[in-house]
Amino acid sequence: MNDVLHSTQVVIEQALRRLGYGDDMIELLKEPIRLLTVRIPVRMDDGTTKVFTGYRSQHNDAVGPTKGGVRFHPAVTEKEVKALSIWMSLKCGIADLPYGGGKGGVICDPRKMSFRELERLSRGYVRAVSQIVGPTKDIPAPDVMTNSQIMAWMLDEYSRIREFDSPGFITGKPIVLGGSKGRETATARGVVIMIHEALRLKGIPLEGARIVIQGFGNAGSYLAKFLHESGAAVIGISDVNGALYNKEGLDIPHLLDRRDSFGNVTNLFPKTITNEELLELPCDVLVPAAIENQITEANAARIGASIIVEAANGPTTLEATRIVTERGILLVPDVLASAGGVIVSYFEWVQNNQGYYWDESEIDNKLKLMMIRGFENVYEIHQTRKVDMRLAAYMSGVRKMAEAVRFRGWV
Repeated sequence: MNDVLHSTQVVIEQALRRLGYGDDMIELLKEPIRLLTVRIPVRMDDGTTKVFTGYRSQHNDAVGPTKGGVRFHPAVTEKEVKALSIWMSLKCGIADLPYGGGKGGVICDPRKMSFRELERLSRGYVRAVSQIVGPTKDIPAPDVMTNSQIMAWMLDEYSRIREFDSPGFITGKPIVLGGSKGRETATARGVVIMIHEALRLKGIPLEGARIVIQGFGNAGSYLAKFLHESGAAVIGISDVNGALYNKEGLDIPHLLDRRDSFGNVTNLFPKTITNEELLELPCDVLVPAAIENQITEANAARIGASIIVEAANGPTTLEATRIVTERGILLVPDVLASAGGVIVSYFEWVQNNQGYYWDESEIDNKLKLMMIRGFENVYEIHQTRKVDMRLAAYMSGVRKMAEAVRFRGWV
């Protein structure tokens, strides 16, 4: 993730220069405005105390409160959290939400912790960061290896500290605690909308379109489900153990039924292909929905898709972006394609603040409207300014924040 922070800063600088801003704005927006490092002592089930390190990065709050997930993962680093908070700013800018970007993380392995240990860690994290978060300051949400139960514990701890019920402090909560309908599937639904728009531009109908999905976790499995239900042929999927391919289309309901809670299913099949082979399959749409740096200078020339829609964070390097763009492949970048999660988190926050809750069809319609508007804005910049889709998305995403900074007189 070290390189991802640097490459993010490179594109931020390019975007701001294209928009006519100077060194002072670049200097402010290339790093988070605030980064808190915390140490969280947790009493383990065996009676020992283990101390965990956590972070909360707030990129910029000129537009409004910062917003972004909290991940529990052994590979969390300070640089990763900083890069992810900048990406959240860009997503919020593209979707025209009244937020800056935030992101949090704790270095731990939830798979090796008990239910009670996870609860104590979740509550400890909130106590450690409570001074800089809140419904009008910084609103957390679920991320890698965190879920609605962890959000519920965090909400309860925050409400105890503040001594009032504060559902708008956190999003991705269970419905009974003020969560929003449609939140769990929001990222995947947003990606499907982007696939639909990209196929429309290329003149390919969604029904019968051949789609390859790298990753079968939360986003990847919902994606496969929605695309299969829409009549598309999902011809390839993968997990950490390998990949499955069938040029006629895989039996997605069967695979969803067999996958374990971590998204693993390929280990049940004797005949698999590698992740590298999966990325190079001839198809209409390739969806990297796993981890960063999957499409690189080494394999970009062999990608067999007409369209790449990035559901994961940072799956395509800057050099690979240049290569696939020159090959005529339409790339829908991560900060645009995966904005569905933060859009529905925004809907949840709005519903919490007004105490009035919407049904799922209203949320889906609003999500579709905002995702398509974001796509059209980015594509227009791509066309009129003759820049690749990633730079166009960064220009669209950073503009609102830069204007807010300028009006406030910070720069």
